[in-house]
Amino acid sequence: MGKNKLAKFANMEEYPHVFQYPFAVLQEKGFGMKGRWNELFFKNDNPIVLELGCGKGEYTVGLAKLYPNKNFIGIDIKGARMWTGAKQSLEAGMTNVAFLRTHIELINHFFATGEISEIWITFPDPQMNKVNKRMTSTRFMKLYRDILADKGIIHLKTDSNFMYTYTSAMVKENALPVLFHTDDLYHSDLVDDILKIQTFYEQQWLNRGLNIKYIKFECPQRDNWMEPDIEIEKDDYRSFGRSHPLPTSPKRELKIGGAK
Repeated sequence: MGKNKLAKFANMEEYPHVFQYPFAVLQEKGFGMKGRWNELFFKNDNPIVLELGCGKGEYTVGLAKLYPNKNFIGIDIKGARMWTGAKQSLEAGMTNVAFLRTHIELINHFFATGEISEIWITFPDPQMNKVNKRMTSTRFMKLYRDILADKGIIHLKTDSNFMYTYTSAMVKENALPVLFHTDDLYHSDLVDDILKIQTFYEQQWLNRGLNIKYIKFECPQRDNWMEPDIEIEKDDYRSFGRSHPLPTSPKRELKIGGAK
């Protein structure tokens, strides 16, 4: 491991708003703040919002600045990336931000039933060949449902047509209430401050001429979850890796809050 990564990990060990719990520790001791994040850490009764796969934490920090009356927790397993948002929020003196380093599959070890108000999933790997690893698959929806409050909301923001199509089909198959959806966010009629926040990867995709897709839906209680029976064309550019140059696309002016 490089010296830079080691330094970042050392920093985060000292950050009061960063929590790192290996699975072995969870098994032995559990997590003492489960169900008590507001009481023991945030010291308020404001809604708690998660960003899953937060990467550098741009959305976690950006949303926390926009909504000071909500609490935000960025979750990722890659601590070297998370360090950026953790450092930024600490230096800014933000009290409504925390970061949790763990696998998404373990989130129900850290949060109690009904403790979370909203979940953001920003630019996840679409896992085109592995349904169970997709972050909007019914496997994960069951995990989210365990910790979400009644009528809890899930946001998906993605450059992947495959991921957007799959998620839309899953939502329809399970009759989940859709609050907003678009396959071209920055040329939609959505007027929202969230459009001002763009992650590192989002800026890359926009620069390469890709549309950003977004869907916002409720996740009510369900007894049974059904996977959609649908064939979806795969994203051809991803077969070359995320850094491979994309076919030339004409750039379009970004127009927030209105159609082009």
